[in-house]
Amino acid sequence: MTAVYVEDGLDKGAIWHFGEVAKEQRELSAGKTWADLSHRAVIAISGEDRLTWLHSLTTQHLEKLAAGEWREALILDPQGHIEQQLFLVDDGTTTYLHLDREKVAPLLGYLEKMKFMLRVDAKDVSNEFAILKAPGKTDLLGGPYALVPRGELVATINAFNTSNLQVGTWALEAERVATGKARLGIDTDHKTIPNEIGALNRSVHMAKGCYRGQETVAKVFNLGHPPRRLVLLHLDGSSVELPKSGTPVTYDGKEIGFIGTIARHYELGTIALALIKRMTPADAVLNVGGIAATQEILVPVE
Repeated sequence: MTAVYVEDGLDKGAIWHFGEVAKEQRELSAGKTWADLSHRAVIAISGEDRLTWLHSLTTQHLEKLAAGEWREALILDPQGHIEQQLFLVDDGTTTYLHLDREKVAPLLGYLEKMKFMLRVDAKDVSNEFAILKAPGKTDLLGGPYALVPRGELVATINAFNTSNLQVGTWALEAERVATGKARLGIDTDHKTIPNEIGALNRSVHMAKGCYRGQETVAKVFNLGHPPRRLVLLHLDGSSVELPKSGTPVTYDGKEIGFIGTIARHYELGTIALALIKRMTPADAVLNVGGIAATQEILVPVE
């Protein structure tokens, strides 16, 4: 197999595919694959107060997080806009987060400001640990994930390769789009709130105490509707060239949103996630860079 690498974007340096894209996607769907995600950053948070601290800072319920249990959490700004998307696990003494590398500096800066007198310490350990997508059917977080010391990486990869196929980010992203899961920085913008992307009762726990931005999430949930909604678009596949991420979505000649991740899926064809105005008719045929697109509803219109 010849690896083709991602040349730019959030996954720069990762393997894109090995030349047999449809095969990789089929095997991924069957749970018979693994993927190297070692291009992602890993942050370690130690100290006795780490779980209660993270519980108070994020949208997720983490006070009693069991060792070995993976969770997804968000960090919001005071207005409820999404700033960070984190995937985390605790081993009983340390909590490990994995995230996009470009988000590491702002996250560590924020965490340092929020330590106060608590017994916590946060540091970038990306040179010590790597993230792999382990064999098995993909779960709700995009895993199962394996946190591997870099000294054990070769042995772990050899073990995974004995009975599983390695796949690249093309297959992973196509599957993510098909399941309607948004990725920060591609399917969101600086105004995105969790209500718009279907994050409630997933990465946002709806029965926990206060956290920054909670007022917006609760107000929109209890009193109204989000201004936009995430939607899965099925694009006319007759065009050879695909629209780029960020391309405007229009309806009746008016701009109503933008596309985020676009992918070629082995069964569904050309698909994309888009953030569009909530009141766009659910049966409307939309336009993306001159290509017709129909909607699959992810976040209810009403």
